[in-house]
Amino acid sequence: MTMPSSATSTTASVGATTAATPVHHIDYCIFDMDGLLINTETLYTEITSEILGRYGKTYDFELKAKLMGLREKESAAILVSESGADMTPEEYLHERHLLQLERFPHCVPLPGVMRLVKHLKAKKIPIAVATSSYRKNFILKSTNNQHLFTLFDVIVCGDDPAIQNGKPNPDIFFVARDRLKEHFGHEEIKNENCLVFEDSPIGVRAGVNAEMKVLWVPDENIGRLYPVLEGPTQRLDSLEKFDPVFYDLPPFEDEVENNGA
Repeated sequence: MTMPSSATSTTASVGATTAATPVHHIDYCIFDMDGLLINTETLYTEITSEILGRYGKTYDFELKAKLMGLREKESAAILVSESGADMTPEEYLHERHLLQLERFPHCVPLPGVMRLVKHLKAKKIPIAVATSSYRKNFILKSTNNQHLFTLFDVIVCGDDPAIQNGKPNPDIFFVARDRLKEHFGHEEIKNENCLVFEDSPIGVRAGVNAEMKVLWVPDENIGRLYPVLEGPTQRLDSLEKFDPVFYDLPPFEDEVENNGA
């Protein structure tokens, strides 16, 4: 999967270095959710592997990469078609939902997430979640993670009526941008001054199509499938390595203290 040829890329290496001066200027931060903020992509893999196993089929990361970031009806249709499992997309979604009810309440934030989101909130940087998950699934995943999700100014889910087309179309990021503008009373924010945080190649493409800056944080298995991916502004293997200064955002307090020591 490649990005549009017109997309520019200043992709950094997986290992982050501290920026001495800003490279980009960011006003808004927009986060995907599954596999980026919380560990639900791991749970999705376990659940789908279990369901396909009942039909004698396997679920690999090449197929998973095609589904990540899509809305549930789109991803279910592709999964059933490409796996060859003898079930309908509706049957798959029903079986999946039963397992999600059991497991999603136990999902947790991924490394580096709480530090970053708390920091952006404390510094009054507008932050939004833009997830392809439907609202009912967001509620299930967020119930025991209110310490994280109450920090966000805006939450946009995949079944929001304002979203005409799912990822890789940019609609969801435009909706998140506009709602942040409304929330803060801002008149105009350039797309290039928005930073999208994504873990999926499809989500990266959506961010690029929105003409926003894109930070790609892939799961290690997806990262191995895409050793090179055109389009993202930067690639990290963990949000623990995120350097706000690179995007002209306020530095972490501990870094300020260390630099002043």
